Amino acid sequence: MGYTTLWRGLSARQLNIFIQTFSLISIFFEGYDQGVMGGVNAAPYYVTEVGIGGPDGVVTNTVHQGGIVSIYYLGCIVGCFVGGWLADRIGRINGLFLGAIFALIGGALQAATQSSNFILVARIVTGLGTGALTGITPVLISETSTANHRGGYLGYVFIANYLGISIAYWLSFGLAFVNQGYSDIRWRFLLGFQCIPALFLLMGIKMLPDSPRYLASKGRVEEAKEVLTKVRGGWTDEVEREFSEIMAVALESEKSSPIRFAKILVGRGGKPGAHLGRRAWLCIWLQIMASWTGITAVTAYSPVLLSKAGYSSLTQNGLAGGLNTIGIVGTIISAHIVDRLGRRACLMGGAAGLFAVNLIAASLYEASRHNPGNAIHYAPAAVTMLFLFNLVYAATWGTVAFLIPTEIWSSDMRAQGNGFGITGWAIGVGWTVLVNPIMFASLENRTYFLFAGLNLMWIPIIYLLYPETADRSLESIEALFSTSSPLNSSMEAAYRAHSDVLATRGLSVASFKEAKAASQESV
Repeated sequence: MGYTTLWRGLSARQLNIFIQTFSLISIFFEGYDQGVMGGVNAAPYYVTEVGIGGPDGVVTNTVHQGGIVSIYYLGCIVGCFVGGWLADRIGRINGLFLGAIFALIGGALQAATQSSNFILVARIVTGLGTGALTGITPVLISETSTANHRGGYLGYVFIANYLGISIAYWLSFGLAFVNQGYSDIRWRFLLGFQCIPALFLLMGIKMLPDSPRYLASKGRVEEAKEVLTKVRGGWTDEVEREFSEIMAVALESEKSSPIRFAKILVGRGGKPGAHLGRRAWLCIWLQIMASWTGITAVTAYSPVLLSKAGYSSLTQNGLAGGLNTIGIVGTIISAHIVDRLGRRACLMGGAAGLFAVNLIAASLYEASRHNPGNAIHYAPAAVTMLFLFNLVYAATWGTVAFLIPTEIWSSDMRAQGNGFGITGWAIGVGWTVLVNPIMFASLENRTYFLFAGLNLMWIPIIYLLYPETADRSLESIEALFSTSSPLNSSMEAAYRAHSDVLATRGLSVASFKEAKAASQESV
């Protein structure tokens, strides 16, 4: 048994654990790299190395600093589309392997930074790898999970995102004590640490089998059947039907191209009646809405808010670390509710909860502005709202916004189609990070009233335009988009009429058995 076929010797439970473990490592890398620059930007030796400030560590060129941070997201967009396109052509596992190579090289280059231009290139390379990993990993989870556990499995995997951010923060906190913070190890170790998960991915990802849906879309029928049987723990009537549905959709597979995806955005690409443009914009706007719930402001400005509340520097650091860590708890909650309650209920309930938290937080800060002498009494309640915000976001939008884009595309373009979701994420995060300083400068803490209003707006948008994908097979979800109406009510009616994948195509499980028997007789 070779290295790439070791999975054949595993039980179904062991194989699923392996798939989730390497998916966790992949998403951990994304979370760590997303959170690491906060600590790096606080290191005086880094500030002077890249020329954005003075020896005391005070940043004087914030535009330059922001450019170094944000150029990473440009790499993520390109990496997700290119990596997704490759994953749809050469497989999910090979796509992840290539993404890990770029992630490893990018991390090493960042740790070896010698100048501003040096780290700009390193950040782009890292972004390419991160984009590929973030785009492909949820697809692999979706395509190997059962319909009724798909959301929960991805929820558990996204624990690694918050774990990565938390570890980046706590490492930064600890390294700040080395030589009172004036050392190269403070920032070079932080940047180099991300090479460890990338290295683990490179060493282990090839031990996993590829997705049965990808294999079927490439005509590798027997391999697809073998992998599906293994991950499901045996060949049952239920698994046989699932395999028949996979094969029915695989017969309609088409090769994708980068040009095709540009056409999709203007509603011209794809098969007639598939409404791929609508799917793309649903993915993009879902992630933009997630960013405008206020999550980036809470994450980026929590130290400022804690400082205004009167907490000491050490207390600020501890509470800010706790804010990141609470996301892990929220993601665990998400894993337990996203399949039971459904995607729509999680998004609408989450938006309602975030509206309430933003409103209360804004009111508390407003009260402290009018009564400065009582600000210290309002502080504990205001900090509680920050913790509640991270908890509610992680339990709802933090997972679902990454889940839906992996569910609404067909197998032959799911990895690259997920790129639209990552594009929305990069646009949303980049946009909010850019305008947050402007909003807080003009509106100050009243910015949270704005976020409260936006969360209230997201509820009817989700209710009217976003379909339910929970507890539905990836193949049957295609039926939701068989109607020209963008309204969820129309999509549900289309699903009721066309959700039987085999019957809609004039096929049955028996027809696939007969086709296979005829094929064997001819041989």
